[in-house]
Amino acid sequence: MNKLHVLSSLMATLLLVAGCSLAPTYEKPDVGAPSAYKETPQKTLDASEAGTWKTAQPSEEMMRGEWWTIFDDAALNDLEKQAQDANQNLKAAAARVKEARAINQTARAGLFPTLDAGFGPTREKLSPASQFLPADGNVPAQTLWRAQASASYEVDLFGRVADSVRAANADTQQSEALFRSVQLALQADVAQNYFNLRELDAETDVFTRTVQLREEALKLVQRRYTEGDISELDVARAKSELATARSDAMTVQRLRAASEHSLAVLLGKAPSEFSVAANPLKPVTVRVPPGLPSALLERRPDIASAERAMAAANSRIGVAKAAFFPSLTLTGSGGFESATLGDLFKWSSRTFLLGPFAGTALNIPIFDGGRRKGNLANARAVYEEDVASYRQQVLVAFREVEDNLSDLRILEDQTATQDDAVKASVRAAQLSRTQYTEGAVNYLDVIDAERTVLQTQRASVQLRGTQAVSTVNLIRALGGGWGDAQPTPVPEPSLAQK
Repeated sequence: MNKLHVLSSLMATLLLVAGCSLAPTYEKPDVGAPSAYKETPQKTLDASEAGTWKTAQPSEEMMRGEWWTIFDDAALNDLEKQAQDANQNLKAAAARVKEARAINQTARAGLFPTLDAGFGPTREKLSPASQFLPADGNVPAQTLWRAQASASYEVDLFGRVADSVRAANADTQQSEALFRSVQLALQADVAQNYFNLRELDAETDVFTRTVQLREEALKLVQRRYTEGDISELDVARAKSELATARSDAMTVQRLRAASEHSLAVLLGKAPSEFSVAANPLKPVTVRVPPGLPSALLERRPDIASAERAMAAANSRIGVAKAAFFPSLTLTGSGGFESATLGDLFKWSSRTFLLGPFAGTALNIPIFDGGRRKGNLANARAVYEEDVASYRQQVLVAFREVEDNLSDLRILEDQTATQDDAVKASVRAAQLSRTQYTEGAVNYLDVIDAERTVLQTQRASVQLRGTQAVSTVNLIRALGGGWGDAQPTPVPEPSLAQK
């Protein structure tokens, strides 16, 4: 009776601790986020945001929306849709999400009992000793037909199964966040490649006008040489400048072809099946509000992925700890058993099996050469690594936002300054050509002036392209777009030589 009481008390205690997790209490590490971005002008900060702070909660599942539509470019909108439908990297990321969900389903199966059923004959011969017969006794072989079901269930002592499920849930959420990260990267890459293509189209347009002017200048020089006003040296110089402009234009065409091929791959197409009509870049006037640094921790899918990796590693510490404690598995089987198939399903053929081979099995670990200790140390080290990776990812995210904010702030002034340089160089070229026609300056002055015009115009176009790409980079660094980003009207500068 005492033994039964002790056994009952032990079972009650084990069932009481069932489901209790041994994992450390999970808390997100402090990353020391600032209250505002350094590169955001104070005058642009909303008064309601000043001094505001909140604990970041992962919200990578929040829909980002079609942020690229704020650029108001129908061609870009169409390219983004094509990439969403056919990009192979995105499909691979989606498949990884399915893999994680399948593994999660496997882990969750540990919360439920397993049921099996079987049917078939067994041919067996029992030993005389097992039947309490003399050693020379003869026990005939027999065929037994069985139709039975078996059940097995692991009582979740010390939360091993529950922690495994929590880790699998976090892994699934991490995979989903990585998918969002790949998706955002794809959207940004398509926009960047598109604007790069448009920038090269604008450069081509500049070279087209430059070549036309070089041809007109060559005609003028040849006419003056025919009339005997100048030497052949000026003609040679004019031909050299024309050939150089044409060669540089071919370089831009080569770069454009490569950019178009890259864009085709992003869309999941072979380069031979894809082409984009030329369309020079227009100034991108979108102003993206950066918000608060605390919001960045919520919006960036890569940060959310790193945070979920920490949560999974924390739960696996509990799994490793639970291995030091007993495990309890309840099993049993029952059904029908008979010597003939015809008697198999009679009520008198019913049978069940409980005992040492199938029943309650309480396993207590004693010695394993340090395997469990090593597993626990590994689980803790993995968690520490994930914490460091998370903090590093946050720092990189802050840096990327600051970089792009500073780029856009400086580029706004730089493009305006460059526009002034274009106007001044165009005016200088006009004056030098006029003075050359009048014989006041030599042709080298004209060449220098026209080279300056070409350089300033190309620099202006490239700055516009950099501004567009930096805007996309800022949206990407912030984890996606807001719905309140609006284009600010900015007059488009004229790059044409007059």
